[in-house]
Amino acid sequence: QVQPVESGGGLVQAGGSLRLSCAASRSIFRINFAAWYRQAPGKQREFVAIISSGGSTNYAESVKGRFSISADNAKNTVYLQMNSLKPEDTAVYYCNANYFTIGGGKSDSWGQGTQVTVSS
Repeated sequence: QVQPVESGGGLVQAGGSLRLSCAASRSIFRINFAAWYRQAPGKQREFVAIISSGGSTNYAESVKGRFSISADNAKNTVYLQMNSLKPEDTAVYYCNANYFTIGGGKSDSWGQGTQVTVSS
């Protein structure tokens, strides 16, 4: 399996922005699709956004208009641009990436997560 590695989390004030990155831990052929999920304390993990190999995107209603998912296939990296952050966006954000691997296989795995904290 090729592990996705998240980065970019941190502490930000309400109304601020952060950009999360999800990079493949080693060389791959290309990204098939990738999604961001988040889990707040005491809550279940929830879907945030997804991007397909063709560039199609979909978002949870709670983040539409504020978050944007994109992919840089040259860098094997998926991004989540988060604007107009709210305290309720506070959570650990996880990347789930499905890759086409070098050699013709597929890999689907989760990253370790990155903490996003939005203060009011």
